[in-house]
Amino acid sequence: MSEDRLGGDEVRKPGEFDRGIDERYEGRIVLNLPSRRNSKLNKVIELVNADDDLYGLWTAANVNAMERLHMTDHGPVHVKIVMNIAVRMLRLLVDAGIQPSIVTDYEMEVNDAEVIVALAALLHDLGMSIHRSDHEAFSLFIAQDKLKEILPALYEPRQATIVRSEILHAIISHRSGGKPLTLEAGVVRIADALDMAKGRSRIPFEAGSLSIHSVSAAAIEGITLQKGEERPICIKVEMTNSAGVFQLDQLFREKLKGSGLEPYLEVQAKLGDEERSLLTDFTL
Repeated sequence: MSEDRLGGDEVRKPGEFDRGIDERYEGRIVLNLPSRRNSKLNKVIELVNADDDLYGLWTAANVNAMERLHMTDHGPVHVKIVMNIAVRMLRLLVDAGIQPSIVTDYEMEVNDAEVIVALAALLHDLGMSIHRSDHEAFSLFIAQDKLKEILPALYEPRQATIVRSEILHAIISHRSGGKPLTLEAGVVRIADALDMAKGRSRIPFEAGSLSIHSVSAAAIEGITLQKGEERPICIKVEMTNSAGVFQLDQLFREKLKGSGLEPYLEVQAKLGDEERSLLTDFTL
């Protein structure tokens, strides 16, 4: 049975702050994902990897999130992981006979749905470069300009307008209380929530940010996506400490509610043979 283990902390390490702009670009994260001969998706990856402005926006978003607010990663590693999760989820759904909304509503192709979820995943947190508060809405007008640069390389004007609208819908639908109206938007919402493995919270946790959010995220060892036995997608969550249940019961459950993907997902969480200690003391 095919499966993909997603997430990790190999490129999200502490001690990498206080760098100049040129130094931050020198450590540039390269985006990649299995294209399955989707030429449009290949073109998207080519364009975003060559876009200095876009990488700068991801960098600014992460400075605000991790370095100033001591939050979880919202930069290039996060969006790369979310993109890979989203495309993988969409393919599992399509393999199960579930049609993307761009296919059913506009008679476009599955390849176009992959473009939508990939770009929505890559652009969904750009508003963090401005501020955390209402960042989902800020992401819209930044993404709008960026999409007007990218999409003409892939589509004729009429198609580009529809694809851009679908991407912007997916972006705004990832916010708290967001109600996706398309399969693609639901996929991006869930993919964002699934970047919960320990690497995403490593810097805040090791810097002493001791909250249920940082501790529970540190307890998630990894996420695996595979074809489910009873539903199209099985999400397997490996935990090293039972605190990780908070990530699923409180945070992931909230993202799943109203996503439209509830009938398609099954979630299995497993604690390792030995529970790893995350805290030795806590002072309020």
